[in-house]
Amino acid sequence: MLSLSCSSKLRLLEGMLRRGLPDTLPVYGTVMYVNRGNPAGLEVLVDSWPEFKMVLTRPCREVAWDPTDFFTNLHTAFYRDEGTCRALLGNSRTINWDQRMAVPAGLQDGVYETIRDITRARGLEMETYSYRPLLHPDPPAMPQYRPEKGLRLAPVSPTHAMLLRDTWMFGENSWSLRYLNLLIRHFPSACLLDPEGTPISWSLIDPLAALTHGYTLPEHRGQHHPRAVVGMLAAQLHACGFPVYTRVLPHNEPSLHTLQRLGFHILPGVFYLLVVRPGFAQSQPANALDSAQDPAPSSGEMPRAQ
Repeated sequence: MLSLSCSSKLRLLEGMLRRGLPDTLPVYGTVMYVNRGNPAGLEVLVDSWPEFKMVLTRPCREVAWDPTDFFTNLHTAFYRDEGTCRALLGNSRTINWDQRMAVPAGLQDGVYETIRDITRARGLEMETYSYRPLLHPDPPAMPQYRPEKGLRLAPVSPTHAMLLRDTWMFGENSWSLRYLNLLIRHFPSACLLDPEGTPISWSLIDPLAALTHGYTLPEHRGQHHPRAVVGMLAAQLHACGFPVYTRVLPHNEPSLHTLQRLGFHILPGVFYLLVVRPGFAQSQPANALDSAQDPAPSSGEMPRAQ
């Protein structure tokens, strides 16, 4: 595959992917961030240029130095030809199958099936998490909610990273703290602070440009706090030209209801998150990501590594 490092080619690719929305959403959001400073240290590859049959994003070699850290070892793929996709993803020169990795398969049919078949053929383990994808068609029309008296909106601070990790059921490891710090320091975020300056509700943006890691402290649920948080983040994303989208577990009815009230549309299809493990020791995966949470504006958390 060819690595696209030329800024003009990357901008041209971004425009091509924009015309393929919503199928291209994860790759499109990733390429947008690569073109805007590349905070996650990813590289963009195509099978040929300018006419391509497949786009792949993966971490640069110096970023994916830990073979057990699938939070960092993040891949996205979009194809125009499924045969090319299968051939390239199955090539060990394209993807290092000896490392743990996370592959958000997005909305395009075929990527999930391709990764599944490759992992089976290689004798690897794969966990599959299925989500409902949601996209806001008109972010400027989203209602904006002011915080209640005594509360204020602010970006999430790095000093809040431990709180986010400790309240995230998949955050009990050093990789997740490093991942959360990356998101907090280099991507947009929003939280609602109480009078003491403690976050009570928050959401982040991930390297795919999706709203993620939405959470409200249990004692503050049922008060519609995520509405103000999502509104703040959506305005920031739209101002920078990004799509406003997220993914939510199918059983998380409170989040789905909140997002739909804000104008999000549930897209057809399934957003898969695939976690591939090349034989490392592990315990059984958790059954759900956030089964008993208050409306969490984005429940697309990655599963916990052991």
